[in-house]
Amino acid sequence: MRKLILLVSHLAMLAFGFSLGIYALPILTAPPAPDLAMLEQTAKAALYNTEFKRDLKGSDFLHWGEGKVSVTADKIVHMGKLAPGPDYKLYLTKTFVEDEAEFEKIKQQALRLGDIKTFDGFITPIPEGTDLEAYTTLVIWCEAFGEFITAAKYR
Repeated sequence: MRKLILLVSHLAMLAFGFSLGIYALPILTAPPAPDLAMLEQTAKAALYNTEFKRDLKGSDFLHWGEGKVSVTADKIVHMGKLAPGPDYKLYLTKTFVEDEAEFEKIKQQALRLGDIKTFDGFITPIPEGTDLEAYTTLVIWCEAFGEFITAAKYR
């Protein structure tokens, strides 16, 4: 009986440590976020301004984003915070979504702009030739776990 209890307790701690590692690794390996002056300077050329809000239907205490977002002709600028996590991607969509199920329905039609590696603001380039008028919404999605992080309608 004692060996069984030790086995179960050690397996539980191993699972806890693995989970903690998945959460902490992106924080430890994240490159430095752009400084506030760079974010503000880049955002001055905004064609659209919006916000990521923490209280969306698909957001929770581990999956959220908040802060000001500016869309310029060639960049997306975020001044705020994101819950840390692995494998975040930034998408443009034609309709506003606010949870996993809604995004999965339209993901095939979404345009993936790039990776999000920093959690205290980011600047992501928009690929040349992207028609911003064909889309309305920015979505941050965790590709590795299929988790909705946040979204913002910019027009």
